[in-house]
Amino acid sequence: MEWFSGLDSWLQALLAALFTWGMTALGAAMVFFFKKINKGFLNLMLGFASGVMIAASFWSLLQPAINMVDDNNSKVPSWLIVSIGFALGGLVLFIADKVVPHIHRGAKEAEGRPSKLKRNILLVFSITLHNIPEGLAVGVAFGAIAHGTGSDSAALYGALSLAIGMGIQNFPEGAAVSIPLRQEGMSRSKSFFYGQLSGIVEPIAAVLGVLLVTYVKDLLPYALAFAAGAMIYVVADELIPEAKQTENSKQEHLSILGLMIGFIIMMILDVSLG
Repeated sequence: MEWFSGLDSWLQALLAALFTWGMTALGAAMVFFFKKINKGFLNLMLGFASGVMIAASFWSLLQPAINMVDDNNSKVPSWLIVSIGFALGGLVLFIADKVVPHIHRGAKEAEGRPSKLKRNILLVFSITLHNIPEGLAVGVAFGAIAHGTGSDSAALYGALSLAIGMGIQNFPEGAAVSIPLRQEGMSRSKSFFYGQLSGIVEPIAAVLGVLLVTYVKDLLPYALAFAAGAMIYVVADELIPEAKQTENSKQEHLSILGLMIGFIIMMILDVSLG
């Protein structure tokens, strides 16, 4: 751990985000072993991802942002700063949702600007779009370390717990991309390629996030809240609605069970490590 703590923040963020992308790729590799994915299991995975992101939004992002503002005795109240950042995060994702052509899993019609791209490409765009705030969240978490927010060890473990949580929920998401692509007739190798490709944006967003807050310290609490707002938007707009798409009430309850489990696991990671 000493060698990792001695690295520059941007390199820490890059390595952590490469881990989250690697978990996406590992999940996408499930397409080599399975051709179909059980709807109930998919609902469980989507619910799990929702729970992880909801918990991470508060314990890894909003709470540190609030504490940061209060510790600095800012003239602007902490509730206003995090509210602005949170709202902007949701607004930017809303705009992207209306502009970037994409299609959600299980949906019949594409969203965003009209496009002639194939359905499978639009599906990858959808997952890629919501992976951006995950990478950004990891980046700004490691950026907080560079500014000495709280104890260095607590900030480091908090950022690591966020990366671990994002990685855990990326594993089922990778499978949830590649396996449906295989079901639509794409080869296993191409399905894997596009599945892992949906997560490659996370290291890029992480480095951009950490560099932004490293050089503009005053933006850090806003950036933390921004990432939280973007992730909550993804959960409300995509993950939970998709997890509830079922005609079987038992499968619907699986999504709720997954959300509860994901929330608990991420909460334990944040409280015990952060």
